[in-house]
Amino acid sequence: MFSKIAFPVFEQSINDYHQFDNVDQPINNPFSKDKIEHLLYAKNWIDTVQWHFEDIIRNPEIDPVEALALKRRIDASNQERTDMVEYIDSYFLQKYQDVKPKENAKINSESPAWAIDRLSILALKIYHMQEEATREGASPEHRAKCQEKLNVLLEQKKDLSTSIDDLLTDIENGDKFMKVYKQMKMYNDEELNPVLYQNKK
Repeated sequence: MFSKIAFPVFEQSINDYHQFDNVDQPINNPFSKDKIEHLLYAKNWIDTVQWHFEDIIRNPEIDPVEALALKRRIDASNQERTDMVEYIDSYFLQKYQDVKPKENAKINSESPAWAIDRLSILALKIYHMQEEATREGASPEHRAKCQEKLNVLLEQKKDLSTSIDDLLTDIENGDKFMKVYKQMKMYNDEELNPVLYQNKK
């Protein structure tokens, strides 16, 4: 099952990041580039760095100039995240290119990689909620509430993993087919964002 490959890779990426806990720490991907694990690790590393970007920018005492620079980095990270999702979907398109969909095959509401994107984010939520549920110095009430939330997240992990594996099985069997739309983000495009193209004049 694909989820049993993906989730441990996400956990490894998160644990590796937190050895340094530094958004400027370069990635050191341990998987060879010809493996899907390489893409999964890179995808989660982007998510993990961005998670911490989002923490930093919410500091009420952050310098406005620093906040603007960080916003630019978050925008760039979002684009990287989208690109990585498309790379992962390309892997599945190639893997299932010889599968002929059945006449009554249906399309899913999201591609496999976008579901995997949600699993990557969920791995981060689980990691950080586990931290809060066991944080020394936190009140018993805080830890208990976080443990309740952690239990829900773990249930979500089980359900989402099953959904991803079922979707891939359906695609492999021809019961569903993939149709990937390239993301058409407009706000970074100098030809599509009015603020950007008006400033070019």
